[in-house]
Amino acid sequence: VQLQASGGGLVQAGGSLRLSCAASGSIFSINVMAWYRQAPGKQRELVAAVANGGSTYYAHSVKGRFTISRDNAKSTVYLQMNSLKVEDTAVYYCNADPVFLGWGKGTLVTVSS
Repeated sequence: VQLQASGGGLVQAGGSLRLSCAASGSIFSINVMAWYRQAPGKQRELVAAVANGGSTYYAHSVKGRFTISRDNAKSTVYLQMNSLKVEDTAVYYCNADPVFLGWGKGTLVTVSS
């Protein structure tokens, strides 16, 4: 399964973006899918995760602002990002949790003040 994230861009602080991650194969058998991000000079971090049963996890820094969802029929995972902050600037990737798929290209999110 290969992953391709999209939907990033330049947005002002307080704005919104919706990221999509399309998988080349079925994600039905992958219990937990997640979004990660890597800011310049920092390690990649887990942002949000969603299980097949619908349970979700959010990093403290994005809780209440980001919403993760998945559509197994479309093999796609989404990340709705609202009230964006400058510190959300990063390259965003999706993968399983725990990670076992190859990292896709990622999508750059830049939040300006």
